Amino acid sequence: KDVINAMNDTMSKMGSYMVMAFFCAMFIKAFGDSNIGTLIALAGADGLKAMALPGGVTIVGMIILTAVVNILVGSASAKWALLSPIMVPMLMAVGISPELTQAAFRIGDSTTNIITPLMVFFPLVVVYCQRYVKSAGVGTLVSMMLPYSLVFFVVWSIFLLVWWGLGMPLGIAAPYTYPAG
Repeated sequence: KDVINAMNDTMSKMGSYMVMAFFCAMFIKAFGDSNIGTLIALAGADGLKAMALPGGVTIVGMIILTAVVNILVGSASAKWALLSPIMVPMLMAVGISPELTQAAFRIGDSTTNIITPLMVFFPLVVVYCQRYVKSAGVGTLVSMMLPYSLVFFVVWSIFLLVWWGLGMPLGIAAPYTYPAG
């Protein structure tokens, strides 16, 4: 009986998550079915072609965009589901491979994880901080981690650009460029 009560209690707390997941899934489905992502990608590709930015600048822009979106959307898979239908075709149109787009996404996503209160483990990190500093809170943690986040952002971005500049492979048969259309 105790095990069943514990399981009931745990599952009852999942209700709000299930409601949120339902509406998120509905949004993603509607977004995909509407082809708005394709329209934005085409318009963005035209804009990028008109600006004629070097590939490195475009990739750094993608990293910045992902880092900013990471502050507002905690889940990496939700971010990728939101951004990839737009960013991958848009960057392919200007000659940047999907593999390089994914690498830039991972840098932008990972470097700001510790400063976004929407990260799934953020409350746990705050609790661990409060073990040592009772007055620690969300603001304390963000202000303490911001310099690290910025350093990681800069170093990983430079690392990717240097890696690309040296022609080191991203992975097995993973090119940096895509034949622009």
